[in-house]
Amino acid sequence: MNNDIFSIKNDDDFLKLCMDVFHHQAKNCKPYCEWINLLNINIKDIKKIEEIPFLPIELFKSKKVYCCDKKEQIVFSSSSTTGTGQSFHYVADTALYEKSFTDAFCLFYGNPGNYAILGLLPSYLERTGSSLVYMVDNLIKQSNNKNSGFFLHDHEKLYKTLCTLKNKNISAVLIGVTYALLDFAEKYSIDFPQLTVMETGGMKGRREEISRAGLHEILCCAFGVRYIHSEYGMTELLSQAYSNGNGEFLCPAWMKILVRDIHNPFKISARNASGAINIVDLANRNSCSFIATHDLGKIHEDCRFEILGRLTASDIRGCNLLVQ
Repeated sequence: MNNDIFSIKNDDDFLKLCMDVFHHQAKNCKPYCEWINLLNINIKDIKKIEEIPFLPIELFKSKKVYCCDKKEQIVFSSSSTTGTGQSFHYVADTALYEKSFTDAFCLFYGNPGNYAILGLLPSYLERTGSSLVYMVDNLIKQSNNKNSGFFLHDHEKLYKTLCTLKNKNISAVLIGVTYALLDFAEKYSIDFPQLTVMETGGMKGRREEISRAGLHEILCCAFGVRYIHSEYGMTELLSQAYSNGNGEFLCPAWMKILVRDIHNPFKISARNASGAINIVDLANRNSCSFIATHDLGKIHEDCRFEILGRLTASDIRGCNLLVQ
């Protein structure tokens, strides 16, 4: 079933695999099974994606969300910058994760071998267990370019590398955490239109939050590009969505976004309505593919979606009452 998700062609394919995964996880993922029983849901009654119960994301902090007979190959962990504890994602098959992020990158950007891949992810590199570092490190290896690599805090080296790539007319992708990109932009500027700058979000408590428009304006000016791209992913997922610069994200075929009513977490909202984000990630075959996040968003008619912010503390406390 794992490989089938990368052959999805249409909504019918997605629905069939989605239901297969749901029934498997509802029986074999203990925390998910407990959640479904708590809600008094009969899994035989579930016929549509909108009827599937979504697991509150905070359970990745307190439960082992896992449904595979073999021991996990790796455990990814969150940074816990909010002070609410770390999330842990037990991954049974790293090859499945690698195929998921590689296929998604190829879908939106082409072969990683066509680029120099640069990583500016200091807060992620300074700890263990980051799924983002694992992904970028793998893409760096796939790029086969001697200029590819991580730069931690060495902004001067990054600047010189960007100048080299520009002078040699080599296309490059710079993947950076938001605050680190801003730190670089305060000291250096380069006119490099062939560069794809991809921010992964997050100030990590290092800088004050600013609007997306303000952030992208600063970065566009510093790097000499027309748009700033974005990646939407998280520790609890094995798939990512991407934005090519307008703040609207698209998912690969094995990932789907729904929006739930913030006042009724079991009600899925119509298109063009704002609400809390639910994610279906079929690559999460061995954990849980149906996750209710704390992100706020809006889905458009063409399946593009925006991230509008986060649930407030009071909203999250209300949701947590469901899992106490």
